[in-house]
Amino acid sequence: MPARYARLSPSAVRTQLADALARLRGSLELPEGFPDEVIAEADAVVASGVAVDGSDETRADLRDVPFLTVDPEGSRDLDQALCVQREDDGFAVLYAIADLAAFVRPGGAIDQEARRRGQTLYAPDGSVPLHPETLSHGAASLLPEQDRRAYVWRFAVDAAGALRAPAEPPVRAWVRSRRQWTYADAQETIDAGTAPEPLALLAALGPALVAQEAARGGASLNAPEEEIVATDDRYDLRARAIVPLELWNAQLSLMTGMAAAAIMLQRGSGILRTLPPAPADAIAELRRRVALIGRPWPESQTYGDYLRGVDRDDPAAPAVMHAASALFRGADYVAFDGTPPSQPTQAAIGAPYAHATAPLRRLVDRFVLAMCTDAPPWARESLPELAETMRRSSGLAGRLESAAVDRVEAAVLHAHVGDVLDAVVVSTTSSGSRVQIADPFVIATVPEAREPGSEIRVRVAAADIADGSVTLQVV
Repeated sequence: MPARYARLSPSAVRTQLADALARLRGSLELPEGFPDEVIAEADAVVASGVAVDGSDETRADLRDVPFLTVDPEGSRDLDQALCVQREDDGFAVLYAIADLAAFVRPGGAIDQEARRRGQTLYAPDGSVPLHPETLSHGAASLLPEQDRRAYVWRFAVDAAGALRAPAEPPVRAWVRSRRQWTYADAQETIDAGTAPEPLALLAALGPALVAQEAARGGASLNAPEEEIVATDDRYDLRARAIVPLELWNAQLSLMTGMAAAAIMLQRGSGILRTLPPAPADAIAELRRRVALIGRPWPESQTYGDYLRGVDRDDPAAPAVMHAASALFRGADYVAFDGTPPSQPTQAAIGAPYAHATAPLRRLVDRFVLAMCTDAPPWARESLPELAETMRRSSGLAGRLESAAVDRVEAAVLHAHVGDVLDAVVVSTTSSGSRVQIADPFVIATVPEAREPGSEIRVRVAAADIADGSVTLQVV
């Protein structure tokens, strides 16, 4: 092993990684903190206790509804709260979304800065928030045991998971969450049969909504996520399995986004999140690739059903998922006013769809919620500009995530230089093969072409934390 690797302690590796991530932030020109005028405006609106748009005068009082939130551990920017109740032989779903429009004056300092940012950016060394934490972690967040302003959607759903009638626009209301749950704690309570009814019923509703997705022709990858775990002196990478509750909760968000899209299309003005159907040659290529992996996609089976049937414990699963992701490309934001877009559908969902459930973290959601209610001029006039803002910020988010993960992966593999590790080939490239190492959970390139799905062993030859490059050799 080269001496320069052997001499570095875990704390020194962490220091190098911190420097590399700081340089990455600088190269991407990420903002540090908020301008003084933005902080001052946020503090002032919170201190006033009054909505900037006068919506408190007609706001409904839904504080008696036993809402709850379910989020990753440590979350403070809580966009959504849910309450599922029995109604006849089906369900009544109340879904509350944080009301940012009550805090953000159109054209004001907060609004202008949010338009510059577009969305919250996430990095291992800390996020770059869309809004000051006075709002996103405080007065606008649906924190437990706090009176909060929200847009509240109500869905009447039958036992099969289908809407009994088209969804009505949301109402602006006061809500009060009873408890903040983590996904792990909520899933454990559901499995033990001790969850409160508004949460326990999600276990009955969620699978029904997944079945509706299948009937629409929708599909979800639901692949394990690469999770960065920081300890006192190092970073680790591991595969985070998705618990069933996350899938069920995501279905509520999808249902809301579809309802928002339907309302805006009916009214003739709004902004959609679109994804074109995969072209025939891309589908044919996927069938060819998964057949070579040894996991063929039957002609009689839909794309979504094929993905839902993939065994995540199968060694070939990473290669199948990587190949399948090729059909999820081309997502865009499309604004319209008067003439609906010629292609309004989000193909992976199987219906028109809009981002509407994360206004604390994504700019477009505040505008979609406004367009679904009173469609104020400030929202409608900004739609074309908004689409371009979201494209730009999404591109920046992608570059940050990719480069940051590269640097963390290099830091993690630094301790394994000289080691031989088990890996699975996920794809072939012009420069060799992309492989997924099982432990630590890292994806990197080897300079040899190998069949996707094949299991190989690789030696870590080098790991450069500064630029995130890793050199692997096939053993």
